[in-house]
Amino acid sequence: MQSPLSIAIDGPASSGKGTVARMVAHALNLSYVDTGAMYRSVGLRALELGIRTTDGPAVGALAASLNFAFSWDGARLRVAVDGEDLTKAIRTERVGQAASDVAVLVEVRAALLELQRELAKNGAVLDGRDIGTVVLPDADLKVYLDASPEVRASRRRDELAARGDHRPLEAVLRDILARDAQDSGREHAPLCAAADAVRIDSTHRTPQQVVTEILRLAGQIGGVSAPTT
Repeated sequence: MQSPLSIAIDGPASSGKGTVARMVAHALNLSYVDTGAMYRSVGLRALELGIRTTDGPAVGALAASLNFAFSWDGARLRVAVDGEDLTKAIRTERVGQAASDVAVLVEVRAALLELQRELAKNGAVLDGRDIGTVVLPDADLKVYLDASPEVRASRRRDELAARGDHRPLEAVLRDILARDAQDSGREHAPLCAAADAVRIDSTHRTPQQVVTEILRLAGQIGGVSAPTT
């Protein structure tokens, strides 16, 4: 009997991994676990409760107490925590920075690790910064998705502008570079490509082009039939 397919997609901020992961999950009829949304939710709750995002024991205990649920709303993934829909609330820059802060905490990562593995055990697409290296080191397919900092900053600026948050490109680029430094320089589970990951540069590719490449790679795995696009 064919075992469930697991796909790990890692990469830096605004590399397009979330969009691509959702599209791949839909195409292969797999669950999608948005690990970034989980860290953002922890960060948001910490801010709301006045817990310092650098307090490992306190934020770790908070993370362990949360109940996450993912559901599809058409092509949009919604995330609920303890029954409250946080899909929109977690997408602010303030929460994004809080997510990056709490993600360096070993207590938080430990609290979410087993939950992420449990969510993936029946086959799933996961994206994040340490999926192929830590969360799912035995994933059937590992992808490291990257793009130039300038292109990632442009994408992020456009995302923010669509929400009414207009910022100069230079400021967004500074934020992107700061996130890169923090994510790749953290002591526990830093951002890096797994040794056996396939590297894909999305600088000059559309999300659909990247998805097509990942589906082609998935189709090369024994017993897996990937749809063509």
